[in-house]
Amino acid sequence: MSERRRTLKTVTGVSGGTDIYDAAVDSTKSTLDQALEVARIAEANKIDALFAADLLSFGSQGAIGAQEPLIYLAALAAVTSDVGLIATVTTTFHHPFNLARLFGTLDHVSNGRAAWNAVTSSLGEENYSDLDLPSPEERYARATESLEVVNKLFDSWKPGALTSGPKGTELDSSLVQRIDHRGKYFTVQGPLNIPALPQRRPVQFQAGQSAGGIELGARFAEVVFTSLPTFEDAVTYTKAVRTRAAELGRGDQLPLIFSSFHATYGASEAEVAQIVREAEDATDFEAGRIRLEDMLGGGVDLSELPLDQPIPESVLPDPSSVNRRRGRVEIFGKLAAQGKTLRELIIASKDTGHWAAAGTPEQLADAIQERYDAGVLDVISVGGLTDSRTGDFVLNGLFPELRTRGILGTDYIGGTFRENLELPPLPPFESA
Repeated sequence: MSERRRTLKTVTGVSGGTDIYDAAVDSTKSTLDQALEVARIAEANKIDALFAADLLSFGSQGAIGAQEPLIYLAALAAVTSDVGLIATVTTTFHHPFNLARLFGTLDHVSNGRAAWNAVTSSLGEENYSDLDLPSPEERYARATESLEVVNKLFDSWKPGALTSGPKGTELDSSLVQRIDHRGKYFTVQGPLNIPALPQRRPVQFQAGQSAGGIELGARFAEVVFTSLPTFEDAVTYTKAVRTRAAELGRGDQLPLIFSSFHATYGASEAEVAQIVREAEDATDFEAGRIRLEDMLGGGVDLSELPLDQPIPESVLPDPSSVNRRRGRVEIFGKLAAQGKTLRELIIASKDTGHWAAAGTPEQLADAIQERYDAGVLDVISVGGLTDSRTGDFVLNGLFPELRTRGILGTDYIGGTFRENLELPPLPPFESA
């Protein structure tokens, strides 16, 4: 009998909504209220994890997504018992000793459900220094050293450092060892000053799919969060990152591929077509131009271009010249090069380069199964669970269909997030 394949894992977001404004002006509410409802729905429906995004500046959309993820998820840890807790935190504006303590503490207070989505940030530098945002190469170099240090700190407590004895828990301090790291960016003596973690290390997520992002993900990530709008994109990216991971000695199972699924649901094909058409007709094209300019790196001006013609090649930036979100520049530059009109690109930019699909639950399950069967989808993010219509389609349409096909599990399978994701074992501790 062949070994059972890992089932598809599910994630839903708990930050980024405008509801925080409503709660902020109502003394009877908390800005955590909607997240508490999402967490309740998630655990009731065996969703594997909650995901907290982050922004580091006010921006054109205001404070959406700006609540500090670790504090947010620590609060949710107290009212949940099984669901994983994924916090997005940058390496560019944090020190690795602080990161290790923060995520180590979240792993303790959640009894082994913490995960870190490591990013290098494409904005926010105005709030941390007088310098320009470092180049992507510099940000990824710092991230590499930061992750090395954090993992050393997590592993500074060796097996057996804490044992149960006749007088209670006993500490063997000889098994809590300094790391004595001296690098380009950081000098950290260690050891970590909180006990060994329930998961040893929180699950390591990483977001970023430029060349630097692929290298970082292949080296460290257990799960990579990517924008893969087409099946072909997913195949190409998965091959690239896993080939590099294998070259680095990590085998052929990692990293898992995590895609955000931007779905439009309908009970019939006719209803789906109508909803898609109405959404396109309601597009604010002036706001859309600004959004698309941001997707192309922020250094282009599309204001004078006609909506129903392709963007001239001379307007499109070279991704290597862009200092922010090169992965998005590559995605939308590729779409533009295919001859899509400005109108089509603005509509596509609503999904910010993520995987978008429209259909009945059965049709959407087909799209998911195509990627799952091809081995280019391991974790999927679904949203809209507190919306009565969308939530009904997801929980009572899409999920049952995926479970009927044996793609989605029916229960949590372990006591920690690492176990629920069915990850392979962490590498052995390095000898002292």
